Amino acid sequence: QAQYLESGGGSVQAGGSLRLSCTASGFVYAADCMGWFRQAPGEERGGIASIDTAGQKTYYRDNVKGRFTISRDNIKNTLYLQMNNLKPEDTATYYCAKTYCHTYSPLGNTWGQGTQVTVSS
Repeated sequence: QAQYLESGGGSVQAGGSLRLSCTASGFVYAADCMGWFRQAPGEERGGIASIDTAGQKTYYRDNVKGRFTISRDNIKNTLYLQMNNLKPEDTATYYCAKTYCHTYSPLGNTWGQGTQVTVSS
């Protein structure tokens, strides 16, 4: 069964940067598309970025495009999210998971503990 361990969250001021990491195990990481998701208080969890198996095709929601960069290391079984120019509306718990390729839809219903990102104005 897939397992995910997210890290790298924290508290920053608006305009700051964070780099999230997600170490995956329990499946053939290089064979699956991956994505980052986030859930703000009172809202549903939703996908914000995804990446294909080779790391060559990336997809971003409009509200993070140009500020966030998703990448992956298939040797280390690790997914990354570089977040720049953070805004208060980026405050949420961030999760990673397998996705249906070229979409923001999670493949399965397994989630890690997530990592909290708090952006103050």
